[in-house]
Amino acid sequence: MKVFPILLAVFVGMVTPALGQTASQDLSQLLEDERAFVYREQPLTATYEGVYDYDNRLASVTPDAYARQLEGDRALLTRLAAIDRGALSAQEQVSADLFSFMVGERVRFAPYREWRLPLNSDSGFHTEILQLHNAHSPRTTHDYETYIARLNDVPRYFREHIANMRIGVRDGFTLPAEIVGGVGQVVAGMRFTRPEDTPLWAPFADFPTVVPESERADLHAAGRAAIANAVMPAFEEFRTFFETEYAPRARRTVAASALPNGRAYYADLVRYYTTLPDATPQVIHRTGLAEVARIRAEMEAIVREVGFQGSFAEFLTFLRTDPQFYATTPEQLLREAAWITREIDGQMPRFFGNIPRTPYTVRPVPAALAPNYTGGRYNPGPAGGAGEYWVNTYALQNRPLYVLPSLTLHEAAPGHHTQGALARELTGLPRFRQNFYPHAFGEGWGLYSEKLGEEMGVYHTPYQRFGRLTYEMWRACRLVVDTGMHSMGWPRQRALDFMAANTALSTHEVRTEIDRYIAWPGQALAYKTGEMRIIALRQRAETALGERFDIRAFHDALLGSGGVTLPVLERQIDAYIAAAGGG
Repeated sequence: MKVFPILLAVFVGMVTPALGQTASQDLSQLLEDERAFVYREQPLTATYEGVYDYDNRLASVTPDAYARQLEGDRALLTRLAAIDRGALSAQEQVSADLFSFMVGERVRFAPYREWRLPLNSDSGFHTEILQLHNAHSPRTTHDYETYIARLNDVPRYFREHIANMRIGVRDGFTLPAEIVGGVGQVVAGMRFTRPEDTPLWAPFADFPTVVPESERADLHAAGRAAIANAVMPAFEEFRTFFETEYAPRARRTVAASALPNGRAYYADLVRYYTTLPDATPQVIHRTGLAEVARIRAEMEAIVREVGFQGSFAEFLTFLRTDPQFYATTPEQLLREAAWITREIDGQMPRFFGNIPRTPYTVRPVPAALAPNYTGGRYNPGPAGGAGEYWVNTYALQNRPLYVLPSLTLHEAAPGHHTQGALARELTGLPRFRQNFYPHAFGEGWGLYSEKLGEEMGVYHTPYQRFGRLTYEMWRACRLVVDTGMHSMGWPRQRALDFMAANTALSTHEVRTEIDRYIAWPGQALAYKTGEMRIIALRQRAETALGERFDIRAFHDALLGSGGVTLPVLERQIDAYIAAAGGG
């Protein structure tokens, strides 16, 4: 979902360093203070990171709360500036640089007041609530009591978001009217007649054995009351607001640059999601067009390889319509995905020295989210639990099997699960770095993982190789259509046509993806930007090290510090090359 990481600000008052403290101690204290207040201000973040002190409530999302958090972020940066960077170790300097990026971007984006738009095309605060049972996974009576208390806080949380969205309507800071229909389909589907119909009921359907039998009836009744009297009415109130107030007044433009102060806003989004301070929409657009041309030539070579008699457009139609490429049941699609994960796992030791201990499972995208959702996604879940590779089983005629190897490599291993789980298992680093996720690094690694699948032997047919290329083309097209729509005046239909003409994505997926880029400007730029930088760094290492290049050591160096910005990654790989004897 769109977590709005830029807005996860904190308020930490100025703390005078203790006399005699070293720069390392000052930095350590600063990082601890930041996390402590993040947890107080963002209780769900605390839950997901394994801190359970605030499990009985949700965040305050009022304008006053965000103003308080901005004040705290500025204080954090002042404290950071007072620390002698030269007295820090190399790893501490990395932590300081990442912390500066994280908090500095929160300050940069605060004036745009993104809290006026707390949802995108497929997710938001409303979908986040439907996953509370996964965040909690209650085991004891106390766990159940805090879970129930948080459920009872949902109406207040929804009303504050609705109030913020009303400000957005007043200011013209809304979702575009052209994509509201798809969003409304998801919102309308969140209609529950009984508590048992909601995913939130799952903990009450099967109590752990450690919960005494004598207490289960009361917890059962309290859970039912919380869902029936708090959660379900909150969803009903939100649905009514969305359908009667919000959708009719959604803005008639598409571009982020058409928002108030929109050109500056989109320029900052481009820099944030690429983590490159000199990135511009114009340069990214040209890069995207060049990548589209390069990948198209490789795709057409496969069309010739399989002996298809017809045009490129006709080949895409063949892939989108021939039954041989589609599962007939959700179970078949999930089994195929699970088989690919096992095949990949067997290859992992050849390419990685460090493999995460944390397991992951394969699950369908929750039914309430599926109609307007992507083909698949990785859900890391709360700290200490298994990750989940979600596969969308809705509308199977739109879920081709030939892209499943690429999707699995990206979302599961060696993609998001491997990268995220290794980061969470890091020791000796500040807590914030275990879950820090610069998009260009994380999504760039996911796309690089798809290409790595060729070396791993995961693609067995020309159609699967074409599927990999169509996924790479999809990400190259993102560079073009995101900048095209948000900076260069492209209408939505031009973006739809461009994506449909160059990829084998189903028309349904083309629509959901384009709507995602419209609702979440800039994020789509992270994938290809990060992947191209990672490939370039690998080529640099191979050239410098020659026969001494070890793919396992290279990947361990890439992932060994958790999520980092691309400038930090480049410095780290240069250090790895030097340490490996590359000069």
